[in-house]
Amino acid sequence: MASTEVSKEIHELLTEVARRRGKSIEEVVVESIIRDLDPKARIEAYIKLHEKYLREAEELYSKANLAQAGEKYWGALTALLNAIGEREGLPHYTHRDLREIVESLTEKTRDPDYSRLFSSAEALHANSNHNFMSKLSFEAHRSDAIKLIQKTKELLKPQ
Repeated sequence: MASTEVSKEIHELLTEVARRRGKSIEEVVVESIIRDLDPKARIEAYIKLHEKYLREAEELYSKANLAQAGEKYWGALTALLNAIGEREGLPHYTHRDLREIVESLTEKTRDPDYSRLFSSAEALHANSNHNFMSKLSFEAHRSDAIKLIQKTKELLKPQ
């Protein structure tokens, strides 16, 4: 993994922006530079980000760090939703935008599982800040997040 050093002040600013957006610092940086890429490159960047987060989620899960694993599963899912938003020309910068993409997928596919599974994945995101889930609950929400990730990946495959 490559890294870049930034001043303490810049790191604090990035942290604050990420907190307000409900995103990681990495996502904030990617969103800041991604607009300079062509649409195909933007989609590829989001897919690579998804793959990175999913690997990290599985690693954290294997170490029983459930709160952080849940946030990485959330990041893996939202990166895919960003790719769909990019492909479809839909805004995908806020939590509300992501929910609207999911609702659009629900309507387009006539499959309410998109919305239901997204709600379950949102619980993983909330748990990362508050660590309220039992292992049993986490397992159920993780399973739902993985199902939604798989369904969303299918939509991104070339037709």
